[in-house]
Amino acid sequence: MPMHRFTTYQRWFNPILLFVACLAAGCTSASRRTSVTGTKADNHPTEIAIAGDEFYLNDRPTYENRTWQGYKIQGLLMNARMVQGVFDDHNPETRQRWKYPDTGTWDPERNTNEFIAAMPAWRQKGLLNFTINLQGGSPEGYSKEQPWENNAFEPDGALKPAYLNRLKRILDKADELGMTVIVGLYYFGQDERLQDEAAVVRGADNATDWLLNQGYRHVMVEINNECNHNTYNHAILWPERVPELIDRVKQKTRQGRRLLVSTSFTGGALPTDAVIQSSDFVLLHGNGVSDPEKIAELVRRVRQRPVYSPKPILYNEDDHFNFDQPQNNCRAAISEYCSWGYFDPGKNNYQDGYQSMPVDWRINTPLKTAFFNYVAEITGTR
Repeated sequence: MPMHRFTTYQRWFNPILLFVACLAAGCTSASRRTSVTGTKADNHPTEIAIAGDEFYLNDRPTYENRTWQGYKIQGLLMNARMVQGVFDDHNPETRQRWKYPDTGTWDPERNTNEFIAAMPAWRQKGLLNFTINLQGGSPEGYSKEQPWENNAFEPDGALKPAYLNRLKRILDKADELGMTVIVGLYYFGQDERLQDEAAVVRGADNATDWLLNQGYRHVMVEINNECNHNTYNHAILWPERVPELIDRVKQKTRQGRRLLVSTSFTGGALPTDAVIQSSDFVLLHGNGVSDPEKIAELVRRVRQRPVYSPKPILYNEDDHFNFDQPQNNCRAAISEYCSWGYFDPGKNNYQDGYQSMPVDWRINTPLKTAFFNYVAEITGTR
């Protein structure tokens, strides 16, 4: 029995009606995607889909037929946390912390330009996905207080055009390269910039509508980064209620399609039953989990939950490396057929890492090189 297919937007259609419509339009060999949407596929060449616990790109499983050291790689989505691609800081008291060493000023457009320039090299190494966030992540890597204001939303939930312009450029480049993107909406330490719960809901609606209206097929949504973090202000972003937003995003459609949606928890935390059940894919984090066996165990525990049905599981944040060692967190995840995501926090020196600002987005350090070479080895792209 064939597995049920979910695309970046879920499709619902009657095959007989589709065939009749296709004949009426005079088409004979158009792809199912083109026929359903009435849009040429090359307008948005990259499409992410899910079949069971596998990811698909353009109707074929990712890393098709690939195995590595006896582990199945086909259907996985090797990824990295690159959440600061649209970063800016609207707080004049903190903005200069992120200044570039050569100019002495912070420049959000330069940041996005350099992000886009680095993307082809990531793709050439086999990276198929990265996570970006409309409220970014800590520009210091890890922070207790977050006085900066990196926020694509107005207080009432409206979207800021400058952020959308930068995001569109990144998503367009990913589409061109055959990469997929997890777009995060909210981040702890910044969600309080929205004035109330209605604004949070409105912001999620606005972001979803914008992504759908662009016609992107390669984008998924992470409602918020680590929903169980105790600094979130708005209760609808907490574990007990975030399924409301997951379901809300899933219910929005364009031409019979919808976005694939999930949310994440802090490192080592098991998602709640309600989140596992409502999510299209299960997100895990590995921060604070230094034992690779615990990384593997967390994946097993997700699959053992009665509410779990076959769907992809992927880490999209883990700050443990050891890629030259026989056991590491990435390998442990793969051993349980789970995708893995690299989080390199950096040092605010425009050299190390992919989060502490300003970021050099190139593969320019031994650690970055080790990760990307490991991805290339795992995926067979070298």
